Amino acid sequence: MDTATLDALGDELYEALRARRPIPPLTSRHPGMSLADAYHVQQRMIARRIEKGERVIGSKIGVTSKAVMNMLGVGQPDFGYLLDGMVYNEGESIAIDTLIQPKAEGEIAFLLKHDLQGPGVTAADVLAATEGVMACFEIVDSRIENWQIKIQDTVADNASCGVFVLGDQLVDIRDLDLSLCGMAMEKNGDVVVTGAGAATMASPINAVVWLANTLGSLGISLKAGDIVLSGALGAMVPVAAGDNLRIAIGEIGGCSVRFV
Repeated sequence: MDTATLDALGDELYEALRARRPIPPLTSRHPGMSLADAYHVQQRMIARRIEKGERVIGSKIGVTSKAVMNMLGVGQPDFGYLLDGMVYNEGESIAIDTLIQPKAEGEIAFLLKHDLQGPGVTAADVLAATEGVMACFEIVDSRIENWQIKIQDTVADNASCGVFVLGDQLVDIRDLDLSLCGMAMEKNGDVVVTGAGAATMASPINAVVWLANTLGSLGISLKAGDIVLSGALGAMVPVAAGDNLRIAIGEIGGCSVRFV
């Protein structure tokens, strides 16, 4: 696809974000769109946000479970960018009308203390570069109508990232096996999702290794101070005004959020 068309699609997604109004799937209009095309669209959308004063503070990894890979017909995850306008703190309220069609995922967030530059990054490198991990919610939100997405649609839409909520406890991971950390998510007092770190590429550390090496192949490094959302530990949960959610992740802690 030509650059002008890809830039126009990035602008269309940015305007959909601003207007809180979804658009038809990009792949239904451009069935020949490649993953490389989709990442170009993503870059354009992020550039528009940066032009308006937002700042990149990290990255997110999506499509980390076999179930989602099979659903989208791909064999690898995807990534998007986190901006400072997306972050909420433990217990804060999120206005539902700032989103379009939000769903909540429980995840483990990494805070980096050293740069990670791929290719060649290993699990040991990730451990050495990590200040600590936190329980977090990613509130995914698609600018594509009715979540009718193929992998190119979600990549173009910044990996369907909406906002995220960080827990208030930072935990050293050197003595933890993140693959064995269990998660329980409550919605309005009822447990609605359970999961474990093994759901994320067998371990969230593997997801960060993948991200560092994938970005490295593009000449991009993860930076000290970056936040990395490593992927969902269980299924997505739709949310609406009035909902209160909490996750607890074994040996890491909890995180809560409410929607108004």
